[in-house]
Amino acid sequence: MQNLLTWLSYVSFVDVFNLCIFIAFTVCYAYQLFYVLIGLTRKPRKFEAKKQHKFACLISARNESAVIGDLLKSIKNQDYPSELVDVFVIADNCDDNTAEIALRECAFVIERFNKEMIGKGFALNYGINIIMRDCLGIDLGESVCGMAKDGKILCPSGRKLNNGYEAFFVFDADNVLDKNYIAEMNKVYDNGYTVATSYRNTKNFDSNWISSGYATWFLREARFLSQPRFCLNTSCAVSGTGFFFDVKIMKKTGGWQWFLLTEDIEFATNNIIHGNRIGYAPNAVLYDEQPVTFVDSWNQRFRWTRGFYQVFVHYGWQLLKGIFTNKKGHKFACYDMLMTIAPGLLITVIAILFNLVIIILGLCGVLSAGMVVAAALSSICFCLGNYILFMFVLGMITLFVEWYKVRAGVGTKIVSMFTFPFFMLTYLPIAIVAVFKRVGWKPIKHTINVDVKDFE
Repeated sequence: MQNLLTWLSYVSFVDVFNLCIFIAFTVCYAYQLFYVLIGLTRKPRKFEAKKQHKFACLISARNESAVIGDLLKSIKNQDYPSELVDVFVIADNCDDNTAEIALRECAFVIERFNKEMIGKGFALNYGINIIMRDCLGIDLGESVCGMAKDGKILCPSGRKLNNGYEAFFVFDADNVLDKNYIAEMNKVYDNGYTVATSYRNTKNFDSNWISSGYATWFLREARFLSQPRFCLNTSCAVSGTGFFFDVKIMKKTGGWQWFLLTEDIEFATNNIIHGNRIGYAPNAVLYDEQPVTFVDSWNQRFRWTRGFYQVFVHYGWQLLKGIFTNKKGHKFACYDMLMTIAPGLLITVIAILFNLVIIILGLCGVLSAGMVVAAALSSICFCLGNYILFMFVLGMITLFVEWYKVRAGVGTKIVSMFTFPFFMLTYLPIAIVAVFKRVGWKPIKHTINVDVKDFE
């Protein structure tokens, strides 16, 4: 009788643990299935602009001489008045000719040399402080990056500094923009949004299974996260590149004050906590270059994962409070962002490891109940199988819906539907390693040159 009770307690504990994990995930993330339905059935709101606003484009670049020229040309070729758009390249710790190329392409250049404060957030803070001071006459005080007061703007031949910027764009050096990009973003800005993101496509979907995995994820983010959020009038989230923010935000915060490993997610989280709704411009298309080697991909996604953990630790409690205390219309945005940064994948890995330990104990004879081992093995198979199946379905739907926006052959697109789940599966070891291992910024070399006209 005692042995039977012990056996039942083991079975009960294993089953209850796995059931609780399953129910928690279902309850917390089921709303994203509704997002998929909205993305399939509803078109985003259309805006028109009554005024063309003045923008400053910020490009933080470190040794990007191979690709930055393409981005600068795509900005110059915008279907938008050139006198309303200035480009500032923040040449961050460069030891190549990135600055020279930028000047040759008529961009303003801010050189920064700081080997201690490394990262995009520090570079943006440095550049914004100098631009606000020299172009807008606004002194934000001493930059946390140090020495911003001594920094200067290098002007291309025949050009002088302008003023009157209303908002900043943020781009990465490997991006290129569709010719209507700024005009479409201007529509969103003119309709009252002080922060907005755009449609992120890729330059090299067809390089291999790694680049297509990235591309599918960002296409999914645009169609089934940003678009539904925009349709439902809740807040979107910025993602690395291709977004704008109002100058007034920098005046209020004293410059760019977000320096975690994922400074973009930190910035978005901060805005959502303070009730600032982030918009979306579905027709503002940006193309960027994705990594093609597993080492580069691991390093980048490892940094992203660690950065998400940092944001969750720093802002999770504030988001939780915002669910109950923010004004009506902003409560759900706090919940949505909390689920975005919550370490759900890490919990999945912990559940798998728990069941794996049960199996090992059973095989070693520590647990004598065969049903316990069977239940744990079944749980692992169920978890991994459903994860792979879900990612396959999600990738398939994304690629079918966005089929004509993907620059790749039919065979490549079909194959990528099957490789995408395994690309996402590689996040599992990253999720657990990122808990214990510290990460620093590691450069990813960009080499792919394109003419955005080819995508049209």
